[in-house]
Amino acid sequence: MIKFLAIVKREYVQRVKARMFIVMTVLGPVMLVVFTIVPGLLFSLKTGGDTRLAIVDQTAGGALFEPIRNSILQRQVYDDKNLGERIESQVNSNTTRRIENASQAFSAGFSIERVDPTGKSIDSVKQGLNARIGRDELDGYLLIPPDILTNNDSKPAYYGRNGGDMVTTGQIQRRLDNAIRRQRLLASGVKESEIETLSKQVNLQTFPINEKGEEGAQDSGLARFMVVFMIAFLIYLTVLLYGQVVLGAVVEEKETRIAEILFSSVHSFKLMFGKLIGVSLVALTQLAIWGVVFMAISVWGIAALSSRGVQGITVPSLPPMFFLYFTLFFLLGYFLYSTIYLLIGSMVTTTQEGGQMAMPVVFLLMAGLYMAFTVIRSPNSHFAFWVSMIPFFSPITMIVRIVSQTPPMWQILLSLGIGALTVVLLLWLASRIYRIGMLMYGKKATIPEVMRWVRQQ
Repeated sequence: MIKFLAIVKREYVQRVKARMFIVMTVLGPVMLVVFTIVPGLLFSLKTGGDTRLAIVDQTAGGALFEPIRNSILQRQVYDDKNLGERIESQVNSNTTRRIENASQAFSAGFSIERVDPTGKSIDSVKQGLNARIGRDELDGYLLIPPDILTNNDSKPAYYGRNGGDMVTTGQIQRRLDNAIRRQRLLASGVKESEIETLSKQVNLQTFPINEKGEEGAQDSGLARFMVVFMIAFLIYLTVLLYGQVVLGAVVEEKETRIAEILFSSVHSFKLMFGKLIGVSLVALTQLAIWGVVFMAISVWGIAALSSRGVQGITVPSLPPMFFLYFTLFFLLGYFLYSTIYLLIGSMVTTTQEGGQMAMPVVFLLMAGLYMAFTVIRSPNSHFAFWVSMIPFFSPITMIVRIVSQTPPMWQILLSLGIGALTVVLLLWLASRIYRIGMLMYGKKATIPEVMRWVRQQ
């Protein structure tokens, strides 16, 4: 037992003191922010000045030019007075509304000019505008059909230099749609003062019902989906990252040929298990630090929003036992895949060979992550049940089921039991392969050789 603890301590202390561990622990939360928030900000950032847009209005007397122009030039002006109301609306509104509000916060600037098509063929007008776009005198133009107000099948057209600028084209689409809809209502006799009231969108409220038939607090479907996805992705990323660390630790001892010395003083199973536990404690330490930082940032963010008048921000309600379930399935998945990585490390002689042999493991993890999208829609289906019983998928799929709609207790315990038995079986296989594989140098083990190692006493 003393030797086992010494191995665990050595693996843990050596890696915690490593410079890379400290760097990644500090940079982890920063990278999370950079890779989740910054891309959206950069995508929405408009550089190079206002979009130069021409409007070709073919309606009688060009009656739609001014309404369309006013709608496109309309900016969403936010001040401190309505900040809380705006953010609260975005947090608690439905998915489509939230996406629209978020995109409007990064409104692009426009400069509008009028092109009168009177007395000219539409082809000649388009030809002239296309030439101006080619000379960089214009960024794009809108072509408004003459029957746009009376024919619902009539479609306006946008011709622009950059077809990939989805933010700008999306804003033009929404603002043009608002202008046309408004003019159609006015043409139908609706009073202008009533248009805003009639056009106000309806936000659907969502209330979860648990397995006991009890009604929960108002919940956001998108927020619940994002929580499920983040949890599944966290398990996927952690297993993938630290599984490679286990593999590298095993191969390192083979490359330095220190295994013979270690086996002379400690049993191979103690060495293998101590290495697995030591690296696992390193992973849990780093995750705990990241979790504390994340919670601190979340509390600070909510407090900052509350100080600005934001009230009623809702978060998904999770089952009371969720955190226990999450811990158990997380550890189950981590040890299951880490043991596979350890087994692979015993069979190969270099890290490069280990990376190649670990590709099927990566595919298993990806399969579990993709299955989560199907499971979240039908958490009590036969498909969801069976994939949550398969130990290679259950750490992700069962957690998704618990968050979406908690299954019966017997299913959770059965999934945990199957997973635990699988881990024990893999540890037994790994110990038999590890004992011989660590002393093999020069070539990668073949499947028949591995089978002989397992049968040896």
